Amino acid sequence: MLEAGLILLLPALPSSAGLPKDAVPAVSYSTYSLTSADRAFLEDLEKRSFLYFWEQADPLTGLVRDRSRSDGAASPGHERVASAAATGFGLSALCVGVRHGWVEPKKALERSRRTLRFLAEKAPHKRGWFYHWMDIGDGSRAWNSEISSIDTALLLAGVLTSRQCFAYDPEITSLARRIYERVDFPWLLDRKTLLMRHGWTPEKGMLTSLWDTYSEHGILNLLAIGSPTHPIPARAWRAWRRDWMEYGGIRYINPGTPLFTHQYSHAWVDFRGRREKRPPPVDYFANSILATRAHRAFCLELGPEFPGYSADIWGITASDGPKGYEAWGGPPRHPDIDGTVVPAAAAGSLMFAPELTLPALRAMRERFGGRVYGRYGFADAFHPVTGWVAPDTLGIDAGITLLSGENLSSGTVWAWFMRNPEIGSAMKKAGLGFQPSH
Repeated sequence: MLEAGLILLLPALPSSAGLPKDAVPAVSYSTYSLTSADRAFLEDLEKRSFLYFWEQADPLTGLVRDRSRSDGAASPGHERVASAAATGFGLSALCVGVRHGWVEPKKALERSRRTLRFLAEKAPHKRGWFYHWMDIGDGSRAWNSEISSIDTALLLAGVLTSRQCFAYDPEITSLARRIYERVDFPWLLDRKTLLMRHGWTPEKGMLTSLWDTYSEHGILNLLAIGSPTHPIPARAWRAWRRDWMEYGGIRYINPGTPLFTHQYSHAWVDFRGRREKRPPPVDYFANSILATRAHRAFCLELGPEFPGYSADIWGITASDGPKGYEAWGGPPRHPDIDGTVVPAAAAGSLMFAPELTLPALRAMRERFGGRVYGRYGFADAFHPVTGWVAPDTLGIDAGITLLSGENLSSGTVWAWFMRNPEIGSAMKKAGLGFQPSH
C-alpha cells in the first residue's frame, strides 16, 4: 500500500510511435502529492458519498437503494428498489467509514454482519448469483430484472472487502467465504467461447449477450478464475477482444463504451505495475489513465459546440439526462450528447489522473455550489448552460466516487481486496504479473 497522499500515476503522455499495433506504451510511474486543499476536498466528498450508503441501506437486510433524491428523500418509483452493485459498494463504504471515523466500528461491523447474513441465508439467488435489482426489504426480484453476472461480481467485491477489513470477526469471514464459494461461475460461462454471459432470467433462460470485449467485467473474470470451488479456466482471461483506438495521439484499448467501464474493476483490483505476460503486454492501470486523458481531450474538443465544457468542467459517462437515462460518453461520440456533465466521470478517475480530475471536481463545486453538490456529494448529472440538474443521486455514482477517492488518498480499498488470496492466485493464473517500470 502506498503512503497516504501518494499514488502511482502517468505523468506524461507516452508516445506510441514505432510500437507494435497491439501494445500499450511503456510508462514511467512517479508520485502525486496531495495538497492540504486536495485532502480537505477529498475528505468532504468522500464523507458525503459514504453518507449515502449509511442512510440509504435497509438497516435489517443491508441492501442499498439503487438511487434516492439528492437531499436524501425517496426517489418516486424507486423507494423499495435496491441494487446488487450498490450494495457491493456499500459494504466497501462501511470499511472506509470506519477508517475515517465517520461511523463507530461496532456499528459498521454489525451492519456488515447483517448484510452478509442476509445474502448468505435469505436473499433469493440462482446458483449463488444475485438479481440486478431487488426489493430492499426481502431481496425478491424487482422490475423483472436479470440474474446479473457483473452486478453479482461487484457485490462479491464488497463481500470480500468486508472479509479482510473485519478479518478479526470469525462470523464475517465465514459468511463471506460461504457467499463467494457458493457462486457457480461455470454456469454462466459459454463453454464454446469461454466468455461469461451477462446473465439469466426465469422467462428466457441464458441471456445471449456475452462479455466479449474489454469492459468493466475484468473483476468478474478474476473472481471466476480464482474461485476455490467453482472456477473457470484461466485461459478465459484471453477469450475477450481488446479493441484498440487512437484519439488525439493517445492509443489505448477502448471498446467505445462509457468511461465507467475503465473504472469499476479498478475500484477493488490493484492493477498497478502489472502487465500481461502474453502479447499484447497490456498494462490495464496505464490504459485507464490513457482513457481518462483521451476522454478529457474529447470533451474539450466538444467545447465550441457545447460551451459549458472547459479544461475544468468536463466528463460524460452513463447517467440520467434531461431526456432520461443515457449510456453516453466518448470517444467515439455518443449521438445524444447535449452538453450535460456527469461528475462521476472525473470522480471515478481520481485514482488514475488526480492532476486532471481534482481540479475539475473542485471547479464544479466552486462554480455551481449547492445546485450540484449536496448531502451525498455531486448530483448524478447537470447541464452547466441550461441549469438542469438531475434530482437523484445514484448508488453506483457515490460508490465509484468514494472508492476511487479513497484509493487515491490511501490505497486502503485496494489493500483490503488484494489480501484475498483468491485474487492474487487468479491474476497469476491469468498471466498478470508484476513488471519493472520503465
